[in-house]
Amino acid sequence: MLEHKTRLLLILSQDLLDQARVIAGRATTALKLPVSLQIVLRALISVGLKRQSHAELFASIESQARAVRQKRSRVRGAGEGRPLRS
Repeated sequence: MLEHKTRLLLILSQDLLDQARVIAGRATTALKLPVSLQIVLRALISVGLKRQSHAELFASIESQARAVRQKRSRVRGAGEGRPLRS
């Protein structure tokens, strides 16, 4: 199934992680198979990538990208005025 594996660090909020765990639990019950959190996250990413024109997906991407940009600009602003290391 996974011929080419790559490791990935994924940081999620506790709320999102809990939602994924609920899905894993429901899938385990419905399928009568053990379903791990990793399987659920892989499936969600796969399905999300297939929905390239889905408005809700792009709204989420935009929201997260803006949040990262704001956080980085605050960090850069806080670093100004400090001497550079040699």
